[in-house]
Amino acid sequence: MPLRNDSVHTLADTLIAATNAFDVNGVLALFTPDAVIDDPSTGHRFEGQAGIRDYIERFFIGYHTVTRILSIQYLSLKQALVRVDFTGTFGHEIGLLELHVDERGLIVRIDADLE
Repeated sequence: MPLRNDSVHTLADTLIAATNAFDVNGVLALFTPDAVIDDPSTGHRFEGQAGIRDYIERFFIGYHTVTRILSIQYLSLKQALVRVDFTGTFGHEIGLLELHVDERGLIVRIDADLE
């Protein structure tokens, strides 16, 4: 089945629901095995399933982060810019997640940063 904008929207919703539930395995199921999260706000680039696990455990579970989608801008059928609201033990931040997905609808890359 070809990707559609609503497919990327559903993927973003599923990702946020899994991170809010602190469901590491649920998050990992949304990524390709060699996916990357590049997040300059943390000073790190997280590669592969082990790196993504580290990212979720450190910055979502560790800080009790709750995320809410504010908006989604579709850049293509395989790319969207998701503006999110983060709250947790660190306080409050607005962030941007640029999602890149493959033809199967799995995340291959997230470029994340704070506004």
